[in-house]
Amino acid sequence: MDDLAHLGDDVFADLICDRSGADGDDLAALARLVEAEILPRLMLAHRPSARASVALPLRDSERLADLLVASDPFDLGGVVDGLLGSGLPLNRTLLDILAPAARRLGTMWEHDTCDFVAVTEGLGRLQAVTRRLCATMERAASPSGRSILLMPSPGETHAFGLSILASFFRESGWDVTTLGRHGDDPAEEVRKGWYDIVGLSLSCDVCVPALAALVPVLRRASCNPSLFVMVGGPYFARSGASASEVGADAYAPDAWSAPDLAEAMLDRPALAC
Repeated sequence: MDDLAHLGDDVFADLICDRSGADGDDLAALARLVEAEILPRLMLAHRPSARASVALPLRDSERLADLLVASDPFDLGGVVDGLLGSGLPLNRTLLDILAPAARRLGTMWEHDTCDFVAVTEGLGRLQAVTRRLCATMERAASPSGRSILLMPSPGETHAFGLSILASFFRESGWDVTTLGRHGDDPAEEVRKGWYDIVGLSLSCDVCVPALAALVPVLRRASCNPSLFVMVGGPYFARSGASASEVGADAYAPDAWSAPDLAEAMLDRPALAC
């Protein structure tokens, strides 16, 4: 329940990207809706219920998304535990089931095939169970002595995949810092703290110019003169764009491969010596 205090902000942010043309009054109205109606429904959704349906093994992310917005009782935690109990590794559960389900929920809202309240509640439930799984995955990590700063691209609000990515790095022993709240200053962060790599996530096409403008700013501001910049996210997978198009050093196609790619980036100069 402690996570629910921050859940509304995270979920609300994940739904704004492709509707960024709305004026201030529209966004203020949405914010009031989240506070007055969405959060109370989320609290009810996370309260134990004797009417919750029996969870069966489920490996279809699209069906999971459909169930999350359906009106019938649905035990998401039980479904996830069933997946893990059936032998699906925790990391594949996150990447192959939960993350695609979150993307489908966002698409449903963008295409007006599902209402805002249902999508927000579904994303909130996914966020809560993802936090639990990520915490489990991170417990056995051994420090590697390397650090990474993760953030969405400027103007980008999709944060679900970034939270999963952070856990994969922590599991690999990295010291992870994440930005993304209003008022965060990425340039100041790399100026005052040492980071081996900065990772930026991009979902929306309209945010590409802002990302391309930010990368050289980060390099100039960083106290690490050899700062590596890695990018990822749905935009690159969808468009086929390369990392170099935004001035970055590498593109990570998914959270599974990102830590290994980051290690390879840092080892490359040493091999060249």
